Amino acid sequence: MNESVIENLSTAIILLNQNLEIVFSNQAAETLLMESSAKMRGESIAKMISSEDGFLNRIREARSLERPLTARQIGLITNNGTVITVDATITPLLDQAEILIELISIDRYLRIDRDAAIKEHHGVTKQVVKGLAHEIKNPLGGIKGSAQLLAKELLGPTLKEYTSIIIEETDRLTGLVDRMLGPNTLPVKSKKSIHEIIERVAKLLEMESANCSIARDYDPSLPEIEIDHELLVQAMLNIAKNALQALDNKNSGEIKFKTRVERQFTISGERHRFVIRVDISDNGPGIPNEIREHLFYPMISKRVGGTGLGLTFAQSIVGQHGGIIEFESIPGETIFKVFLPLEHKS
Repeated sequence: MNESVIENLSTAIILLNQNLEIVFSNQAAETLLMESSAKMRGESIAKMISSEDGFLNRIREARSLERPLTARQIGLITNNGTVITVDATITPLLDQAEILIELISIDRYLRIDRDAAIKEHHGVTKQVVKGLAHEIKNPLGGIKGSAQLLAKELLGPTLKEYTSIIIEETDRLTGLVDRMLGPNTLPVKSKKSIHEIIERVAKLLEMESANCSIARDYDPSLPEIEIDHELLVQAMLNIAKNALQALDNKNSGEIKFKTRVERQFTISGERHRFVIRVDISDNGPGIPNEIREHLFYPMISKRVGGTGLGLTFAQSIVGQHGGIIEFESIPGETIFKVFLPLEHKS
């Protein structure tokens, strides 16, 4: 009866013998560590889990002190290389010379907090930009109007050339401000395959760069969803072009498009039964640490001549579809993940 209860707990339970070998693991532990209980049985915990946070040392410390220890937000690396974040409780069972480990995955909760922060920052930034845009566009309109009136009074072509430059530059700055505000129309949605959008983006990249290879890994079972085709093409293209620029004509550069379904996924506090996940990855140098926290803010760019608006625009478009963009980056691999709810809400 007790074993049946433990098997059905949502907390991962692992029992170690005095040699720190696994003698029992429940179903939640199998799911978390992505290994079968039979395969883990008899293996050293050090073989199944590694950690840069000193988790194995905490196990030895708990045994030495003969009292339970709790570790928060511990990063673990599973046997297959997956990184997970857990809260852990380590309890020595003194009468049996065994150690009970309880692991609760908190990756989902950390992601929900991170997504909420992204949404909040994006909303605040948009309001600030709207205010600035109003203050900037008013004098720009006055400058342009004055230049146009002045051009009518001038006789020589040389002087008119100067007023033309003023008008062109005010138009350019007005366009830049408009782009900072993001899409100014509501999405016009219809049922489309996400793969149709990705293929269009992939072909545009193939035409733009001969040095970069484009890989595809599609889930053919994905259904059509209600989306604005043109807006989402622009969002995906902005992400993919960032990846292409990061590769900087690298001969062995690769951009990969991958689609999958995620279950029970939370976006902005709302839980969705199913979402489509689109991964756009590259094998470039990675995103510099100093801009990661503010990557989706406008005017954030490490590229010379870059406006820093592409990802801001992409996040706005995906947000209009009820989704969100996340990213992971290490040197040699950067992945942008676009999450879009499968269900359509009228």
